[in-house]
Amino acid sequence: MAMYLRPTGFVPPPYPFDVPPDVVEAAAAVQGGAIDLSRGVPCDPVPSVVAAALARSESARPYPPAIGTPELLDAAASWCDVRLGVSIEASLIGACIGTKELVTGLPHLLRLRTPERDTVLYPAVAYPSYEMGAVLAGCRAVPVPLDANWRIDLSAINESDAHRALCLWVNTPGNPAGALDDLEAAARWGRDRDIPVVSDECYVEFTWHEPSRSILQHGTEGVLAVHSLSKRSNLAGLRVGFYAGDPDLVQFLQETRRHQGFLIPGPAQAAGAAALRDQTHVDVQVERYRQRLESLIEVFAAKGLTAAMPEGGFYLWLAAPDGDDLALVRRLAKELGILTSLGTTFGPGGAGYVRVAAVVPDDQLAVVRMRAGLL
Repeated sequence: MAMYLRPTGFVPPPYPFDVPPDVVEAAAAVQGGAIDLSRGVPCDPVPSVVAAALARSESARPYPPAIGTPELLDAAASWCDVRLGVSIEASLIGACIGTKELVTGLPHLLRLRTPERDTVLYPAVAYPSYEMGAVLAGCRAVPVPLDANWRIDLSAINESDAHRALCLWVNTPGNPAGALDDLEAAARWGRDRDIPVVSDECYVEFTWHEPSRSILQHGTEGVLAVHSLSKRSNLAGLRVGFYAGDPDLVQFLQETRRHQGFLIPGPAQAAGAAALRDQTHVDVQVERYRQRLESLIEVFAAKGLTAAMPEGGFYLWLAAPDGDDLALVRRLAKELGILTSLGTTFGPGGAGYVRVAAVVPDDQLAVVRMRAGLL
């Protein structure tokens, strides 16, 4: 009888955003139950313009174009012009199924394009998928240190790592700390070394004290900007995103992804185009997140904890007393019934911090405020 041999290759690690069971149990024991502030899952209504586009769409029958429908790509180009002040041709834009699949899949495709390189550079405290994309592609994942303000420190990159780099990831506004990188400097760093710089800009609409930043504002040569509708339009379930930038790189991705069969469903593309052409619902969402961040800052102040408004994004990056992030996560669960994320979820450099997502319905936020003694 033949025996089944267990594979000896890659073993998937635990999913990084799973909250420790004892923390979930402690939060659930609070009267009214647990309130989840550990993840940025949209909780607000789908915009009416999107619902209308889905209702009238007849695009479910044929195969949708992998590159993106002309309607979606034109809407993305128009949005770049209006919101970012960037004039870009629709031909330099491609659609992706949300952005996480692009983030995790890009190193594999870049290595096919440049097989003599094997390294992915990414911020040392960041969204875990940058590192995982490198791991899944069999690449070296090399974290780049951040400065004291949680911005990527380009001067800390070892030139031997740069020589092997397939790409450098930047993220502005950053997740988890909400910092804004110098994207002009990042683009220049990449061009000087012939290294693509990929800028994850999914929180670009939520930049609190200055105009929105995009790496595309500094030219398209050697750069790629990645955008998502999940946050700006509460469309995480439709999986609509796009990438734009360097003509050669965009064309390579467009054609390669066609072979892979990465297709956003036709109705979702129609809805995405409608969402990108409407800014009113985004302005409403911006104010929702601003008010929730400010409200949670008051909650933590009532508990003797200091939280500051981020430069961008809708997360609070909370320093733990005595640097014990696990103790703070447990305390917040026990005293406020809220679930939060350990700073180490985002890399060893996040130790001593806790991320709190201001993504919760207002009625649940009122419960948190009540538990903090503010109501």
